[in-house]
Amino acid sequence: MAKGSRMYEGVKTWNVYKGCYFDCIYCKPSFQAINKRVASCKLCQNYIPHYHPERLALNKFPKSKIIFVCGNGDITFAKKEWINQIIEAVKLHSEKYPDVTYYFQSKHPLVFKPYLHKFPKSAVLLTTLETNRNFGYDSISNAPSPYYRWLDFNILGYPRKILTIEPIMDFDMLVFLQMIIDINPELVYVGYNSKPGSVKLEEPPIEKTMKLIQFIRENEIEVIEKDMDR
Repeated sequence: MAKGSRMYEGVKTWNVYKGCYFDCIYCKPSFQAINKRVASCKLCQNYIPHYHPERLALNKFPKSKIIFVCGNGDITFAKKEWINQIIEAVKLHSEKYPDVTYYFQSKHPLVFKPYLHKFPKSAVLLTTLETNRNFGYDSISNAPSPYYRWLDFNILGYPRKILTIEPIMDFDMLVFLQMIIDINPELVYVGYNSKPGSVKLEEPPIEKTMKLIQFIRENEIEVIEKDMDR
């Protein structure tokens, strides 16, 4: 329920909602495999989107400076009333713990649009962009393709955003860099596929990735590197 995030060091998840239907191939040997091994809930084990309202209580939040809200799923598939209840619980928690930051992430960022006015100031919205390339992406995931995901995230009228480029896939340098700059994120996470033995992706050479990171930092955007042993 309240576990350290495998995606973000120093971040703990609060899994009041779990599950996803985007069926990303790199998720199966990681999030989904872990749930099958350790979860007691059958819906959790099978990564079927569902709700655990008993976890809404303030004493069910993890103790952490950064809390990944519903980090083991994508709230695209959550009912509206669930999302409203989750945001209200976060607002109450933020009033008691004003120094905590809350991550809300989705690969369909337009899901956040009806709730933008409800988020506390300590909430940050995130999306994943593995690449700028759409061609062949439907063999990787059922999520919106990277360009349209970026477009939706870019026009989302919210001041605090973070990008996750993980697992990074091969990209077009100038196009991808400009997309990242246009988002104006306060932070970018960059990392390679953590399960290369289980899932094969079209990855860029490490030199190309490090050049992208250099360019991002030159634009005064913070970058955190993960799983860079390529």
